[in-house]
This record gives sequence, structure tokens and C-alpha cells, in this order.
Amino acid sequence: MSGGNIPPEIISPVRRIGRREFDFEHQVAIMAIVNRTPNSFHDQGRTYELDRAVAACVRAVEEGADWVDIGGFAFSAAQAAIGVEEEIERVAPVVAEVRAATDAVISVDTHRPEVARAALEAGADVINDTNGLREPGLAEVAAETGAGVVVTHSLGGPGKRVFRPSYTDVVSEVGGFLRERVEFALKAGIAPDRIIIDPGHDLNKNTFHSLELTRRLEEITAIGYPTLVALSNKDFIGETIDRPQGERKEGTIAANVVAILKGARILRVHDVAATVASVRMTEAVLGWRGPVAPSHNLA
Repeated sequence: MSGGNIPPEIISPVRRIGRREFDFEHQVAIMAIVNRTPNSFHDQGRTYELDRAVAACVRAVEEGADWVDIGGFAFSAAQAAIGVEEEIERVAPVVAEVRAATDAVISVDTHRPEVARAALEAGADVINDTNGLREPGLAEVAAETGAGVVVTHSLGGPGKRVFRPSYTDVVSEVGGFLRERVEFALKAGIAPDRIIIDPGHDLNKNTFHSLELTRRLEEITAIGYPTLVALSNKDFIGETIDRPQGERKEGTIAANVVAILKGARILRVHDVAATVASVRMTEAVLGWRGPVAPSHNLA
């Protein structure tokens, strides 16, 4: 929060996304990550099989996730390219089965318009694009269908190698990119209340860049659209506290709480139950919700 206690002014803070309604002035949404890829950096293919991916989505909602994000192509450049049809085969069946099982928000993590359209037809509500709507045709799919979009900063986009990414001022450059891409989205016909932004921690950024983005996140949330942060178990956390991939939960929670205080309103995470507890506590301290089970003994 800028000035310590001033929340960002959010464009259309009360939003209906899919079948759920959110008040981003007083609520943080929790997005669960489910990757149907053999090479995802955290789960290492544990949810690659269809039944495991669906079960992971349903379990995340049972643990308190408001939203599940389903991906079929990792961001990393260290992977073999896959065709559009293969990516569709990875995500659309998961979306369809999860849609039948829950009213939670479903997003598809893709930068390809054909995959986005197939996922939306299967029941997804949001396109989560780590390429910042730079793929021709993607913004048009979102505008035509009325889908929500997450506009994310990256330099190269999914599957593209960027050697030694450098910035003069990472926060101002990321902010400038997001403003430009939001303007592009609006001109393409995407409604303002369908737009979410994400500064893209660790996406073509080193640890110092991601720490600076977190430290000055209020400059990103001040853009005005609900801000999503995807910090969960990322390398900047591991390098900061010297923890391997499977031991970054506490660091992730700490970074997410800082991000909330600086205006983030959607958290993309692997560890849903722990995140739910930390977020509910943070919301209560901020005065956004009361205790769930307060004692009536005042003595």
C-alpha cells in the first residue's frame, strides 16, 4: 500500500468472473496452479495425467481455492515445442471435467488464440497470457467471447530464451509495458472489467529484479487493474532464502503477504491450504473480515 495504508484504486473492484463474484477492495482471490505438462518447474509432471490433473483441481477448490489455472505449455525455454492441437488436448479435457465439478473460476494458461478458444468453449472463464497479448488473434478471441484476460509482463514470452535479462529500472519498465498492453486490450474491444495485470515475477527476470518488483509493487497496482502475482516457489524465493524447490512454502507465504499489503488481489499458488490460512489472517488484520470463530467469553 502506498504510504503504508492507502489501497490502490481498482477499476471495477466488484467483479463477476465466471460464476463467482469478487470484491477486490476487501478480498484476495486464491488461484491454484495445475499444470498438465511433463516439465513444470514445481510439480515435475505430477499432474500430467488427465485424471490427476482433474483431481488436483477439485482438491484445490476443496482446500479453499477460488480459481484454478490450467496450463499445457510451460513458460521455460528448456522444453520441446508442441503444436496447437497437442496443447488443446492437454488443457481442454481438464477444463471440461473441472467445469462439470465446480463453480470456481477456471483460467487457461496459454498465449495461443486457438488454445484459448478451445478452453473457453470447454468452460474456461479467463485467458492467462504470459505473453502480454502479443500473439496475433488472442485479444480478438477475448473480446469476441467476453473472457477475462490476465495481461502479464515478459520479455520473450513462453518457450523463448532470454539471456541475462537487464533493465534500467525494472519496475518502471514493467509498468510501462503493462500500461501499453492494457491500452492495446482496450482498443481490441476487451472491456475494462475483464482485465487483470501481472508483473511476471521471474519471467525473464533475475532474483534482484523480482525482489525489486515485490518491494515496489504499489507502483504496479497503482495502474488500477486488479493485480495478480505469481510468486509461488519461484527461484527468486529459493535464492533469497537458500531453499530448494520443495522447501519454499514459508518464503512464498511471506512474499505473498507483502504483495497483498502493497495491493495485490490475486495470488497464483501451489500450496492452497497454507495460502488460504495466511490470506484469511491477513484480510482479518486489515479489517476486511471478522474472525470465523470468535470467543464469546469476554471475561
